[in-house]
Amino acid sequence: MLSQIPLERPNTPILDSLSQGASLRDLQLDQLTVLCEELRAFLLHCVGQSGGHFGAGLGVIELTVALHYVYNSPVDRIVWDVGHQTYPHKILTGRMQQMHSMREAGGLAGFPKRSESEYDSFGVGHSSTSISAAMGMALAARHRGMTHKSIAVIGDGAITGGMAFEALAHAGHVRPNMLVILNDNQMSIGHNKGGLATYFAKLWASKTYIAMRKGSKKVLEKIRPAWELAKRTEEHMKGMVAPGTLFEELGFYYIGPLDGHDLPQLIQTLENMKDLEGPQFLHVRTMKGKGYLPAEQDPVGYHAINKIEAMPKGPRSATEPDTVSLPKYQDVFGQWLCDMAQADDRLIGITPAMCEGSGMVQFAERFPDRYFDVAIAEQHAVTMAAGMACDGAKPVVAIYSTFLQRAYDQLIHDVAIQNLDVTFAIDRAGLVGEDGPTHHGSFDLSYLRCIPNMVIGAPSDENETRQMLYSAYQYKGPAAIRYPRGTGPGAVIADQLTGADIGKAIDVHNGERVAILSFGTLLPAAIGAAAHLGATVVNMRWVKPLDEARVLELAAENELLVTLEENSVAGGAGAGINELLAAQGVYTPVLNLGLPDRFVDHGSHEQQLAWTGLEVTQIITSIESRLKDIERNSPTTEQLHNPLKLGTDYFTRSR
Repeated sequence: MLSQIPLERPNTPILDSLSQGASLRDLQLDQLTVLCEELRAFLLHCVGQSGGHFGAGLGVIELTVALHYVYNSPVDRIVWDVGHQTYPHKILTGRMQQMHSMREAGGLAGFPKRSESEYDSFGVGHSSTSISAAMGMALAARHRGMTHKSIAVIGDGAITGGMAFEALAHAGHVRPNMLVILNDNQMSIGHNKGGLATYFAKLWASKTYIAMRKGSKKVLEKIRPAWELAKRTEEHMKGMVAPGTLFEELGFYYIGPLDGHDLPQLIQTLENMKDLEGPQFLHVRTMKGKGYLPAEQDPVGYHAINKIEAMPKGPRSATEPDTVSLPKYQDVFGQWLCDMAQADDRLIGITPAMCEGSGMVQFAERFPDRYFDVAIAEQHAVTMAAGMACDGAKPVVAIYSTFLQRAYDQLIHDVAIQNLDVTFAIDRAGLVGEDGPTHHGSFDLSYLRCIPNMVIGAPSDENETRQMLYSAYQYKGPAAIRYPRGTGPGAVIADQLTGADIGKAIDVHNGERVAILSFGTLLPAAIGAAAHLGATVVNMRWVKPLDEARVLELAAENELLVTLEENSVAGGAGAGINELLAAQGVYTPVLNLGLPDRFVDHGSHEQQLAWTGLEVTQIITSIESRLKDIERNSPTTEQLHNPLKLGTDYFTRSR
């Protein structure tokens, strides 16, 4: 049991031999046990160097080793659900020497990624996808006459997602040859305790029992009453000692629960199940953070860690200023939620399994009867909120931008069409750094802006977030406020809730020739660019409705409008400006700056801004380039009096 993360690289001779080409399948059982210890120590060390998820990975060390020992990966398809579990898998599949680069630019992704390794059978970022994906692989193999195995490893709460149960129900119908492994780490579904459950689990996994079961079925099927009695007896026996009845009813052959840290038992069970036909279900119990005492005691707090920095040498200088701790946007939301709930007893808070990440811990403690964590079930969260709004409640759905994508139909069909009073607090909007493209909030402005009845806000700082949440809550209809991950610029947060006029922009810097229309937290970059260019800056605040009157004034006063947003340019806030000008027949050139039409890889947030051209110096360069282009192609007096002579190119050059 480790109580500290090793800063020095641990001694791992067996693990090192694998990285040098030795085969895991050639090891003896006692060597595999030592390998698990080495793998656990190395995982702690490398995550300490890079930061990232590791609690779930520590819990699947033995399971990962057993899977790669029994199955012939990558020919056999091992599909991981929730990529947090896959660090040990990456270490064992040729990426050990790169683990220090985890989540860094150009380094390993924090999740399975098909382009990174042939061992990553399916890319994962969102949860509850593994059973569907593995089932698709199994059915494709059956169709093509192939014999490789498909294994889905689901856990860490992912079994709570509705998509997982959709796949389970379908698998029972079409009966693919596949294995579903539920990694029950005591943070998902319940489990049985005691030696009797383990005894029967061993019994059901034994070759003797399986052979006896098949033989009895052949004999007793001819004597229908006897067969029915035997079948019911078996089901009732299992139902008394294991939670497998549900999975049996869905058409799976269920085994478990097993101790997920008992390596010999795992290997023997997987060997016995390997060649069974039809859908199989193996339930293993593990401990999140296994082998690292702080993580075992606090599995939520140690779900992930930041990079461990070396302590500075020598005493701290008396003149060294104290570090100011700025609140995260999620904490600003959490405080607003508590304040609003104190003032309005109709408020109900809803989250799809992101209580801590969304800043709702204090709200859950203070208002437990008004707090609902629906687990990883975004669709249910949104429609449940719609139902609450129908009967006079005021639901607030706290959800990450990337996860709201999973409930898009419910947002349109159940909330917007009925114009129901639901407030959406959209966290992790924009680029999110090391978690990469599966977690970026790149598209929410684009996919929300086209929905009728929606009000959409993009505040620029912490106080504006608080005030715009208040305005959205007061609005009688669906309203969304989007804000980024991490901390803001350090704006003073007012205690009083005064709101922000919906659809009203604010001028923040006066200039000429160029007007920068900033949506969201890129406002400081807009001001920095404007100071260099002598441009006007307007904090637009609201994406829908737009402050149309101010936009048209700016178009009349300036040679160039520049829209700035941390959202996809395609369909984003800037597209709304383009549409307004086109509808009004205004031909002022527009430069749209935002996220390009590609997925942005993992790295730091600062690197991602640079990759997408959203740093201050890059914004300045883009604007200056467009101004030069306008000057080169400015129309003559004759062309201005006869717009048909301008040609279409003059009006359509926008970025």
